[in-house]
Amino acid sequence: MADSATITVALGGFDDLLARGLRGLIEDDPLLELVAEDVAVAQLTVVLRARRPRVAILDATRLRSPADVRNLTTSHPATHLMLLAERPSSVECAQLLAFGASACLAKTTQSRDVLNAIHLASRGLQLTPRGGQGIAPGSGLLTAREADVLAGLQQRRSNAQIAADLHISIETVRTHARHIYRKLGVASRRELLAPAALSGQHFAPHSSAAASQPRA
Repeated sequence: MADSATITVALGGFDDLLARGLRGLIEDDPLLELVAEDVAVAQLTVVLRARRPRVAILDATRLRSPADVRNLTTSHPATHLMLLAERPSSVECAQLLAFGASACLAKTTQSRDVLNAIHLASRGLQLTPRGGQGIAPGSGLLTAREADVLAGLQQRRSNAQIAADLHISIETVRTHARHIYRKLGVASRRELLAPAALSGQHFAPHSSAAASQPRA
């Protein structure tokens, strides 16, 4: 049974090599306790409800859509989600953070940085790429309607088509789009649809609280 200082962690499904590396990383840290592993996307809700981990590390490529992140964070607010992806762009990371994830890291991120991210996420800190605009936890999250508009934008539908799909006015679509661009740190639809890949995975906590130093 974990004491109050122990950080409980659940692992989603990952390729075998990465799964073993994450498992070893967690088991080697005396402050971390692995309470579930190799959790399929379809079983996430059941496992998070039963185990109540403080941090869940998931493979972003196995999620059906970023909306899964929003649904999980809404249903399980006590669990902080860390997403690992192949080569996430700044826009892709911003979208996952806006849906409530605590961190978005490349799968090639160094072990010490992954470990540091787990500890920071467990404290409720949201990690953002260095140099990015960052997203204020609670205030920068996309609303459900903004998420619907974002889906239409990413499908390259026109404002008129999105308006018809959602039964709202074109001006309302434009307003939601402006809010989406601001929250995701992009200037236009073109930038949203053609994101540049991050040059490297260096993350910083988006909080006024001091960050703990990476572990050796």
